[in-house]
Amino acid sequence: MYDLTAIASQVRRDVIRMISAVQSGHPGGSLGCADFFTVLYFDVLRHNPTTFTMDGKGEDLFFLSNGHLSAAWYSVLARSGYFPVRELGSFRKLNSRLQGHPTTHEGLPGIRMSSGSLGQGLSVGAGAGLAKKMNRDDHLVYVLTGDGELQEGQIWEAAMFAAARKIDNLIVTVDYNNKQIDGPVDQVVSLGNLRAKWEAFGWEVLEMNGNDIPDVQNTLGKARSQCGKEKPVVILMHTEMGFGVDFMMGTHKWHGSAPNAEQTAVALGQLKETVGDY
Repeated sequence: MYDLTAIASQVRRDVIRMISAVQSGHPGGSLGCADFFTVLYFDVLRHNPTTFTMDGKGEDLFFLSNGHLSAAWYSVLARSGYFPVRELGSFRKLNSRLQGHPTTHEGLPGIRMSSGSLGQGLSVGAGAGLAKKMNRDDHLVYVLTGDGELQEGQIWEAAMFAAARKIDNLIVTVDYNNKQIDGPVDQVVSLGNLRAKWEAFGWEVLEMNGNDIPDVQNTLGKARSQCGKEKPVVILMHTEMGFGVDFMMGTHKWHGSAPNAEQTAVALGQLKETVGDY
């Protein structure tokens, strides 16, 4: 059994250190989703980091649609065994496999799609889920998107397709923090009643507190239990952008801004080192 709280704290430390070192990256959403990534990779996914293959046959798949959260994802991939933890120190540097947005051409284990342009991950996830059903592979497909990303029309085309084809091995989680790079989501383009919208598209809808590890565990378990019932599942995951670092919480201003040396020291002082810095 893993100490998920300890791992999540270390992931947040990794995020701050990685982004601060190169003065480039997206700390807000990465911190907010650290608990989700931790639970997914250390408690939920049926996967084998030591035998990674691009086709993912015989294991669960995960696609990060909002690819700017790469720092948190890289941290969890490394700490769950996909590549050496020390490689986190190469984040966003020249010739690094850990680019600002995940890519596939460098062959980084754990990455099955490039995700710089928003709105594409659900389409990929729906296709992967359909392929698993056709191949009689009983494993599941997970996708993470952002709430601001739902302003992309392609999301809703894919949502309609997944429901119409009864892709019921697909679990999509929406990082519902109501903040995007230009401000509160409701002030940029309001999403309206998001639960009612997904239900109208034919999806099973769950909600959870994405910064409460037991709730994340329980809700992902409920989502798994809903699979195979002819409906795809979506989880509206309520998170706080910048969670764990007090001066980054409650504002969209840390969506894509790196902390300076002084701010980094303050942030790391609030995040306990648990399983060792890289």
